[in-house]
Amino acid sequence: MALGYDGKLYILAFDHRGSFQKKMFGIEGDPNPEQTKTIADAKHLIFEGMQEAVRRGVEAAATGVLVDEQFGGNIPAQSREGGLKLAMPVEKSGQNEFDFEYGDDFGAHIERFDPDFAKVLVRYNPDDPDVEMNRRQTARLKRLADWLHEHDRKFLFELLVPATDEQLKSLDGDSDRYDAELRPELMRRTIEELQNAGVEVDIWKIEGVDEREDAEMLAEQTRSGSGRENVVCVLLGRGASTDKVEHWLRQAAPVDGFIGFAIGRSIWWDPLKGYLDKELEREAAAAQIADSYLHFVQVYEGQVVH
Repeated sequence: MALGYDGKLYILAFDHRGSFQKKMFGIEGDPNPEQTKTIADAKHLIFEGMQEAVRRGVEAAATGVLVDEQFGGNIPAQSREGGLKLAMPVEKSGQNEFDFEYGDDFGAHIERFDPDFAKVLVRYNPDDPDVEMNRRQTARLKRLADWLHEHDRKFLFELLVPATDEQLKSLDGDSDRYDAELRPELMRRTIEELQNAGVEVDIWKIEGVDEREDAEMLAEQTRSGSGRENVVCVLLGRGASTDKVEHWLRQAAPVDGFIGFAIGRSIWWDPLKGYLDKELEREAAAAQIADSYLHFVQVYEGQVVH
């Protein structure tokens, strides 16, 4: 199966696990069955927002959900029934170092749910002083990439490049300057390192950049080398403000190689919190999630004037 993906892709991401239960519900450690049920119901409300967006006419074939096995309940099956694209995570939640959620059984879990895309979230800085950690991550990622492509499955790779202490220090601790001045090239180098190590990716899910030329640089890197001509990128939201996400979308959308986004908290956090705080009825919260999702689709497609 050739690398890459053909078509638009607008993913609503809500595969958050450890951070979700802690920040939204204040639950530490492993949730009990009642807490799990509560968290799963909240996830289903997010999905109801996606269903509302589809009812309003968004193109189902370009629409995707990224949801986890732990709290996803029947959402994966419902997504398939509704003709949506399904992405599911493979990584252990809340870890600085990538590892498999289900250890050596990762393949069985992927085959059981049969998602369109197997997704990983990886924190990787090419200048990280912990060189051995990067080597361990790379070896696991190559194992996953090889397995997926041997089984005709697509690989969705969410790349985060956190600043090292030294990098932040060089910028007087200014994280905005890090994002603008250092992160784009560090992202490009990370992609190149992983490619050179044989980690072949179909869709790169990457952090937004402030300048279009940086988006062009990243898209070009993802497609460099033989057989990668159809590799593509989608933009993640990082929980940022609507204005910030809009800016990132507008920089990336015209760039050849970008096909959409995979945005989560920026879309559903406030409506879901409003529902849990009993400030919003369930249908109203779902409608707000649909509104926000559709807004970002329209921004990406150039239908919203700024």
